[in-house]
Amino acid sequence: MIELENVSYTYGGGELLSDVSVQLQPGSFHFLTGPSGAGKTTLLKLCYGALLPSSGRLSVFDQDISTLDRDQLAVLRRRVGVVHQDCQFLDHMTLAENVALPLMVSGRSETSEQENLTELLSWVGLGARLEALPPELSGGERQRAALARAVILSPDVVLADEPTGNVDWEMSQRLLRLLIELNRMGKTVLIATHDLSLIRAAKSQVQARVLRISQRKLQLAGADL
Repeated sequence: MIELENVSYTYGGGELLSDVSVQLQPGSFHFLTGPSGAGKTTLLKLCYGALLPSSGRLSVFDQDISTLDRDQLAVLRRRVGVVHQDCQFLDHMTLAENVALPLMVSGRSETSEQENLTELLSWVGLGARLEALPPELSGGERQRAALARAVILSPDVVLADEPTGNVDWEMSQRLLRLLIELNRMGKTVLIATHDLSLIRAAKSQVQARVLRISQRKLQLAGADL
């Protein structure tokens, strides 16, 4: 589904990732860990084509990403939902309108998808907050809204960059349960986190593989930390 083969990424003359090889199989669940600045966000951006490798081969849905033009890459990205670390919203638009933005960009009508949108926001526990503006939302509500926006196009892969970094433990567990539920629906899930407690909490609920970035290399930690 997503395959990196001997991928390296260089920025500003320095190598951030070196000789990375990994496969994310359909329906798999992975954690990506490592110290701050190790390259977790960079690796996630490679996985959905926001960055291109400096060397090596990157294949997404059996397509070599270096061969795709802009339109082809845009179509491919619709199959990958991304929960960004900073989860930016447009403050003048309601929660429901913000979550529905990917529908508008892809040419699908928000009106025709209204039932699905309402159901999705209820699933993440925001059914009563549809008309709220982003400044009115708590940190946990913003993170759940970001997750809803990432999956509204029903992607095959969900990438989450430190989705629990700005919330308390109870909310981090709630977000984790939502991501595990997505995985049980057949979605491939990759979560970048430095929170080893979160990974340990997940291991009793889902068969997760741990990937660790250290000194620009990716180590496959298997099922154990």
